[in-house]
Amino acid sequence: MTQTGDRVGLACPSCSPGEQTVHEVLRPGGQATVRCTDCDHTYKTEIPEEDTVELKVVVSQDGESFTTRMDVPADTYVTSGEEFVVDSPDALMQVRVTGIEVGPEQRVEEADIEDVETLWTRAVDNVTVPVTLHPKDGNAEETRSIRVNVPGDYEFTVDETVEFGEEEFVVEGVQIREDAPEYRHEKLDHPGDFAYAKDLKRVYGRDESLTAWSAW
Repeated sequence: MTQTGDRVGLACPSCSPGEQTVHEVLRPGGQATVRCTDCDHTYKTEIPEEDTVELKVVVSQDGESFTTRMDVPADTYVTSGEEFVVDSPDALMQVRVTGIEVGPEQRVEEADIEDVETLWTRAVDNVTVPVTLHPKDGNAEETRSIRVNVPGDYEFTVDETVEFGEEEFVVEGVQIREDAPEYRHEKLDHPGDFAYAKDLKRVYGRDESLTAWSAW
């Protein structure tokens, strides 16, 4: 249902009768009042309602998951790896498609939304990244692991020093997740190489924390 303030695509009779432009809905209804954002022309017109289908979406985040349902345009085409916003009573979050189920135990890489039974996704707006740290002296037996919570678009860059609270380390390498967009390699370890937190399976670093090894 169209509401006041919605943006819709319509052919403007004043400036663009042959192509659609973005219009703002001023007053919804059978004959809605709309304003063309290109030329500010205001007029009444009927806004065609878009066909939608109800989609089952499973969202995972930090080892937990929840299931929600949302209405999406029926002519949508979905592919693994693409991102979209889940707007549900449970949450409003950016997610990435990790699995497209079109039948019992039948998954595909892409499909028309009308053929999808369940869309499996992973939250990527805020993520938890595992970090493996080794001490400055290189003693592998004293390696330790931590987890850092960061925005999904946070950049980890090889050879840069980062701080999270009392933790400080130099990034020495990053391991890319299987569902991430294409990177040059599965593991990046050259100075200047970087990847977004939402694309990372693990970060490797040299521990620079002053108190990290005080117990040894």
